[in-house]
Amino acid sequence: MAVDDATSALLAQLAEAGGPPIHQMPVPQARAVFAALADLVSPGPDLHAVREDTVRADDGYKIPVRVYSATEQPHGVIVYFHGGGWVLGSVAQYDAGVRRLAAVTNCVVVSADYRLAPEYPYPTAARDAWDVVNWTSASWPTLPLIVAGDSAGGNLAAVAGQRAAAESGPPIALQVLIYPVINHDLNSVSYLDPANQLLLDRDSMIWFWNHYTPDPATRRNPDASPLWGNLSGSPPALVLIPEYDVLRDEGEAYADALARAGVAVQINIFDGQMHGFFQFPGVLPAADTALGLIAERIVAVTGG
Repeated sequence: MAVDDATSALLAQLAEAGGPPIHQMPVPQARAVFAALADLVSPGPDLHAVREDTVRADDGYKIPVRVYSATEQPHGVIVYFHGGGWVLGSVAQYDAGVRRLAAVTNCVVVSADYRLAPEYPYPTAARDAWDVVNWTSASWPTLPLIVAGDSAGGNLAAVAGQRAAAESGPPIALQVLIYPVINHDLNSVSYLDPANQLLLDRDSMIWFWNHYTPDPATRRNPDASPLWGNLSGSPPALVLIPEYDVLRDEGEAYADALARAGVAVQINIFDGQMHGFFQFPGVLPAADTALGLIAERIVAVTGG
């Protein structure tokens, strides 16, 4: 099976723009190219309220967050961490998708602009994520708390889930991991499969890891590669994985490891999809299917 027609059309459109691959670009250029992907997605729905806020990190830095409220009486609160390999991406770039997430779940969504590498290498992003989770829990103490993210954001959500369990932190009702970065293993079958070298390829992941973890000795620390962590007591998980993804093996391995640790896990494989598909609601039908699946699971958790 090959990628579906919508994905093929999107890849052809991106190819027409030309330019070198991400891993051959300087960071500012790569950020600009990645940010431009948001122009392909139509704006998200109007909501009850959207506001800017900040979360004070342990080192005094003020982490920007954007808070989305679809209703005056939310049923839960979601912390969302955007993708981009810990190097690219922003709250603004993910605005359309996060608006949709808030609307279909009737939840408050706190979208975190955690600090990016290489200016702020590991473990800054993981620590920022933890600070945002704690702030969110304290701000909405009566609402079920969900952590979610895609790609590197899925990594941060998984790290936060493990830390909450290990430190008796905020109770997390669900972790939603969308094609997450889970392990530093660049020679897995899915990493080496030529069919998976699409929007994200092996060379780009090497580039991301080199920027985020310049010290190779840190790459299998549990807060960099969650597969190496203690999964006991982790929150229930929904794991979404595309068929064509260099990260597929590690996502499946993490779901299996969670299940072996006694964690309730739901894993869904999206046939014909590539890494990054969730970033294109309204463009790739599978993104809307995934959003509906996420909403169904979150509503079951929140009672909404």
